[in-house]
Amino acid sequence: MIHSEPATAGRESRDTEVGSVFVSNYPPYSFWSEEAVAHLETALESPPRPDTPFGLYLHIPFCRKRCKFCYFRVFTDKNFDEIGGYLEAMAGEVETYARRPAIAGRKPAFVYFGGGTPSYLSVKQLGTLVERLRAAIPWDEAREVTFECEPGTLQKHKLEAIRDAGVTRLSLGIENFDDDVLRENGRAHLSKEIWRCLPWIEEVGFDQLNIDLIAGMVGETDATWRETVAKTVDLAPDSVTIYQMELPYNTRYSRRLIEGELSAPLADWPTKRAWQNQAFEALARAGYRLSSAYTMVRGDRECNFVYRDSVWRGCDLLGAGVASFSHLSGLHFQNVDGWGEYLARAAAGESPVGRAFATTQRQRLIRELILQMKLGRVEAAPFRAKFGSDILEEFAAPLARLEARGMLEVEADAIRLTREGLLRVDTLLPELYDDEHRNSRYT
Repeated sequence: MIHSEPATAGRESRDTEVGSVFVSNYPPYSFWSEEAVAHLETALESPPRPDTPFGLYLHIPFCRKRCKFCYFRVFTDKNFDEIGGYLEAMAGEVETYARRPAIAGRKPAFVYFGGGTPSYLSVKQLGTLVERLRAAIPWDEAREVTFECEPGTLQKHKLEAIRDAGVTRLSLGIENFDDDVLRENGRAHLSKEIWRCLPWIEEVGFDQLNIDLIAGMVGETDATWRETVAKTVDLAPDSVTIYQMELPYNTRYSRRLIEGELSAPLADWPTKRAWQNQAFEALARAGYRLSSAYTMVRGDRECNFVYRDSVWRGCDLLGAGVASFSHLSGLHFQNVDGWGEYLARAAAGESPVGRAFATTQRQRLIRELILQMKLGRVEAAPFRAKFGSDILEEFAAPLARLEARGMLEVEADAIRLTREGLLRVDTLLPELYDDEHRNSRYT
């Protein structure tokens, strides 16, 4: 979904500029290369690490419309047969990996159907895909199976098929309840489709319902945001994830902003932070508690985020599909991002991986540290046990700089971000990068 503020160490930007970044990995993707793909065979032939959780990510890159703020690899022009061919290729990719020593016999702790729009698939397409995937990598012991949905693609029988696929966590991309805001931002759904699908979701039943919102969509006002938050509180979902609107380079809005043709108001960063904070405060009054810099969960429910917590703690992740990212045996790698090239490689029985990065232990430490900072509190003891490193000593200088700015507090054996730090966490994280990776292009 959509994420947070520009990740530029030491610089505070008020205006929303083109090029903002959500920090999801380390080192930055711009350091990944085609040459490093040579390490893939070694990673796949490595024995599985018994103490390392394993998960499966499935990229379903289809949407009814492309949102004006979208920067993901998605397609809106594929017919039923083309989608079927893609799913065939993706299932074949998983089946091939399932035979390799690093993956063979491992049971995933989580499965994540991401997009695009996984709920764009028909019931038949979903059933065929799930049958093949489960045969290759059974997920009967998975603690969490997440499925992203767009309201307008849902019917009751499709939700039943999603539940029967083993999905435990449904993530509904509402983003906003105001129709004018939804139309302006190019969302495929309107509010009537939200209200239509919610009774079906409740009737079918899932362990957890998450709702995604975006603070600061183009055309947002104080009034529309307050109304969106109020309706969310009234719905009382199990968790609410709120991102601040960002504009990476490859979006329709980014092009318009560069050309000076953005027709509706665009909130600045202080406004977006204030709106996100207002939402968090309203949810807290309704009995929710903070789970991360983006997520609030109901205090009376046991809400786990196995995917998030596993990835942020260095799990092995196998990503399948066009442009998908994987992390396995210390190697980062990503599939090619072109539709034609991905399918051609699948047809030829070739690896779809296009670029990679072989990490050092220090880089893995930094990656886990910066990602866990998003939780709001990082304990030092697990890093000493896993990496033999005292993060409070090793990162004392950048932590002191951030503490002086009021963004965090260094406690006896932990780091705790303040609310102000959490609201702008992605712009703080580059302070913890090694010098060679600072001020670099992220992607």
